[in-house]
Amino acid sequence: MRIAVTGSIATDHLMSFPGKFADQLIPEQLHSVSLSFLVDELEIRRGGIAANICFGMGCLGQRPILVGAVGNDFADYRAWLERHGVDTSSVHVSELKHTARFLCTTDEEQNQIASFYAGAMSEAREIELRPIADRVGGLDLVVISPDDPEAMLRHTEVCRSEGIPFAADPSQQLARMDGEDVRKLIDGAGYLFTNEYEKALAEEKTGWSDAEILDRVQVRVTTLGPKGVRVERKGEPSLHVPAAPEEAKVDPTGVGDAFRAGFISAIGWGLSLERAAQLGNILAVHVLETAGCQEYTLEKSRLLERFAATYGKDEAAELAGHLPG
Repeated sequence: MRIAVTGSIATDHLMSFPGKFADQLIPEQLHSVSLSFLVDELEIRRGGIAANICFGMGCLGQRPILVGAVGNDFADYRAWLERHGVDTSSVHVSELKHTARFLCTTDEEQNQIASFYAGAMSEAREIELRPIADRVGGLDLVVISPDDPEAMLRHTEVCRSEGIPFAADPSQQLARMDGEDVRKLIDGAGYLFTNEYEKALAEEKTGWSDAEILDRVQVRVTTLGPKGVRVERKGEPSLHVPAAPEEAKVDPTGVGDAFRAGFISAIGWGLSLERAAQLGNILAVHVLETAGCQEYTLEKSRLLERFAATYGKDEAAELAGHLPG
């Protein structure tokens, strides 16, 4: 499958706070919060949701097409992604703005406070999908992940008008967009990705019930953190896939992106939704066990070993022929 992933490309500034955010919050003063956290560590890493998804897919042997906007400081990052199997030829380079920045502080309980500077991402609305499709000989799936809101809406409309299947992954942009725009992003999606909180927020903003959203999308995927993932289709029993056990908890940043990389890759191979969710969970724990969204490595034998231990040997055997050596 020719899969394009649209969305943010950013540099992550990841910090660790040796305490609990909750201990610093005074309930009676939440209307006027003014806090500064002295952090112990600062890691500067490659990130951005679309880039993270593409990195994971590339590590699984796919050749995803990254679609997003960056600054002229992207050269080293571009080389890194290309080295890991990502097609970056359709990335727009701004002449005026820097690549986006994500600044995130994580406390000892894995709670996070984050800020995002869009920078060059605001120019993503200038990107046209049709020339990209022409360049690669057509697109089989477009993943529309958090990006400049206007770009997300344009990509969604193009997919509808051109008959290109798309996956809606509004994520953090749900909080920013109004109900009408969220409805436009969701309606007609082949796949809808959210976590449990975003699922409720999408229903609140659209005014659609759970059942009404299932009427408008083919597959609804809801990640549940340590409880795994739920996959739903209209008229069929809900599928719950338990999470893969982690060996350590280092940093949750990018866990959801890795899940999507695994899920979408399995779909690209023609595997079942259950197998897709299982592979997504396995990639998610790789990121959870690593500092940074693109610092993990995937070794075929170890990945299959963990997959078999969690989901079964026969299930792991279905993956073996698709994974790179």
